[in-house]
Amino acid sequence: MPWEPLATSWAGGSSSVAVVETNNLVRRFGGEEILKGVDLRVGEGEIFGLIGPSGAGKSTLLRTLTGYLSPSEGEVEVLLGLPPVAFGPKEKRRVGYMPQGFVLYDQLSVRQNLNFVAGLYGLRFGGRRRRVRETLEFVELWEHRRKAAGDVSGGMQRRLQLAAAIVHEPELLFVDEPTANLDPILRRRFWEEFRSLREGGRTLFVTTQYVGEAELCDRVGLLVDGKIVAAGTPRSSGARPSAARR
Repeated sequence: MPWEPLATSWAGGSSSVAVVETNNLVRRFGGEEILKGVDLRVGEGEIFGLIGPSGAGKSTLLRTLTGYLSPSEGEVEVLLGLPPVAFGPKEKRRVGYMPQGFVLYDQLSVRQNLNFVAGLYGLRFGGRRRRVRETLEFVELWEHRRKAAGDVSGGMQRRLQLAAAIVHEPELLFVDEPTANLDPILRRRFWEEFRSLREGGRTLFVTTQYVGEAELCDRVGLLVDGKIVAAGTPRSSGARPSAARR
């Protein structure tokens, strides 16, 4: 379904403090430009939704914002001016990242996977056990904690990925297409969890192909062919994609 234009102003974020900011961000692979001068700003304490079709560059942008890729040109600042490629262990603990695919260990149990990730972030044993349980309860996986991760459903694996991204209680969470190919009930559950995280003081940057999910964000940006072509609040007139009402 065709897009209606979004409001082009970046004003109106939930906070005047920017925790993510890019200036003319370019990322190339070989001779191909995937990100083409991306300018964006995400305010502290908001859910920012990046919406766009497959192949628009959403995953490349997230990997650049989290420091897995370096910009070819331009600037990226995360958490009050820090370039993510220069993050040390202390800064990395302030950020969570849920990639699009399942990257945990099939042969380990749900709890073992999360305990392993918590250890990588430096959580000590006593506090780690408590935090692992709290996180599994939050994503409704505690009763499945002894099951091998490879034996649970795709939806449960996705929730385990979310648990791994938040077990260390990051301030800023990047989530790459968390609801792709999930049924409406599971999609709704994810967004309930995202809103709960925001209410707890976290900032979320969520990518999605589902334009209807724009309504669930505080602000949205539309990425097409590596460019942010529009941005605004989904509840403002003229800022709403036509399919968001579906």
